[in-house]
Amino acid sequence: MAHYARVTSGIVTAVIVAEAEFFDNFVDDVAGEWLQTSYNTRGGVHLNGGTPLRKNFASIGYNYDAQADAFYEEQPFPSWELNTTSYIWHAPVEYPDDDEDYVWNEETTSWDAIED
Repeated sequence: MAHYARVTSGIVTAVIVAEAEFFDNFVDDVAGEWLQTSYNTRGGVHLNGGTPLRKNFASIGYNYDAQADAFYEEQPFPSWELNTTSYIWHAPVEYPDDDEDYVWNEETTSWDAIED
């Protein structure tokens, strides 16, 4: 079994689990195309050491860049940039590495500590 994502106008509209043969006889009257997606692929890396597929596992609402053959999330904040190697969004400021919890503040484009 494998995972497949229906892509319509560059947006993932469904994700299913099926055998490849399912599509041999499947009649789909909904617009879009079905593309295989790997549950174990994140940031262009296969988590189990296998071959990565389409940069990231697809989820409903994800974008699909056909030219790059990559699935990726919606932009979380206007200031964040898409890494076109991993197809993961990155904040313009690195997340602090001090074992504290932070939340992104788009107004100041910085990480704000979460108060207990």
